[in-house]
Amino acid sequence: MMVRRGGNWLVLGIRHFRLAKMSRFALANLCGLVFGTLTVLSMLPMSFPDKRAALLGAFFNRFAIGFVVILIDIPCSGWLIGLTIGILLSLPPAIITKVFMPILGIGAVGGVIIGLIRAKFVG
Repeated sequence: MMVRRGGNWLVLGIRHFRLAKMSRFALANLCGLVFGTLTVLSMLPMSFPDKRAALLGAFFNRFAIGFVVILIDIPCSGWLIGLTIGILLSLPPAIITKVFMPILGIGAVGGVIIGLIRAKFVG
């Protein structure tokens, strides 16, 4: 069972309890993997001339958003960092494909969500 105490998670077992805290690097990888995977899953029903390249490009773009939002150290609110990084890293694929609203929108929303996670879990 996990209990939150003082900003950290306590893992309670039968004989012991220990403090389980995820490193910033691990959280960055987790957020990037989740955001990238969700984006790829949402794109699977679509058709593309080179589907493999499109899915890989989308995955690594969204992974980069999750990774950078958590690791960047700017004295600003988490949601604003996420929004800014999400839009900035989504601009190149949006310009190349000329599909602005879905790419920028998903990047912005995902960035804000990851920014809120950053504000909650990163000191």
